[in-house]
Amino acid sequence: MIKVVIAGAAGRMGRLLVARVMGSKDMKLAGATEFAGSPFIGKDAGMVAGLEPCGVEICADMAPLVKKADAVIDFSTGPVVENAKLATDAGAAMVIGTTALSETDRKTLEKLVEKGGRIVMASNMSVGVNLLFDLCAKVAKTLGEDYDVEIIEMHHNKKKDAPSGTAVSLAEAIAKARNLSYEKDCVHGRKGIVGERKKSEIGIHAVRGGDVVGDHTVIFATEGERIELVHKASSRDTFAKGALKAVRFLAKSKPGIYNMQDVLGLK
Repeated sequence: MIKVVIAGAAGRMGRLLVARVMGSKDMKLAGATEFAGSPFIGKDAGMVAGLEPCGVEICADMAPLVKKADAVIDFSTGPVVENAKLATDAGAAMVIGTTALSETDRKTLEKLVEKGGRIVMASNMSVGVNLLFDLCAKVAKTLGEDYDVEIIEMHHNKKKDAPSGTAVSLAEAIAKARNLSYEKDCVHGRKGIVGERKKSEIGIHAVRGGDVVGDHTVIFATEGERIELVHKASSRDTFAKGALKAVRFLAKSKPGIYNMQDVLGLK
C-alpha cells in the first residue's frame, strides 16, 4: 500500500483527495494537514470529507507525518515548498497541484532533485487538459504566425490567482512551439488605445464568476476561419484522479521533476 499524506485536507480539493485515497485499493491515508488555527484541526479527515471516520486526525504539523509516508499531495496555498523539502528529506514523493508558485519556488524545487526529490508539478492534473497542452503545441506549430492566438480562462469567483496556471501552461506550450517568449510575447488583457495586434502576441484573458470549476478556450484565428480548442472541467474529481495517477507514477520513478505529460506518457 502507498501511504499518502494530504496537505490542505479540509479544502475543496483536499476533501476530494482524502476521499479518493480512502477509496483506493492501493493507497492508504497516512496523514492530513491544515493551516494552524484552522477549525478543522483535530477532526477526523474522513468525516471532514463526508465519509466514515478513518482514524486520521487533521493536524498543523507536516514534519512527523512525512516520516511514515510514501507520498505527499499538496494542492493548498500553504507552505508548498517547505512541505516538498520535508517530503524529500524523509524519502517521500511530492505531488504539487498548486498554481501560484514563483520562479524562486520552482528553482528551489528543482534543487531538491539533488537530494533525491521525486516531484510531479503540474498546473492541471486533468487528463483532458494535458492532452490539450499537447494539441495546442502541435496546432500552433502547424498553423504558424498567420493565425492569431488568444486564450480565455474562466474560474469560480473565489480563485485568488490570475491568470490560471493552466492558461499559463497553455501559453508556454504555444510560445515554445512558435519559438516565442512567454515573458515578452504574452499580453494579459487589453485596455485603452493599445494599437494593432502584433503577429507574435499571445493574448490571455481571465474571467471570474459563480462556481465554474475551470474552462479554457484557445483560439487560433486568421482571415476567413477560426479554430477553437476547448476544455471544460465540470468536477474537481478529475484533478484528484490525476493526482493519484501521479503518486503511482512517482512510486516507480527516479529522482526528478516531472509533469503530467510524463505521468500520462504524452511525451
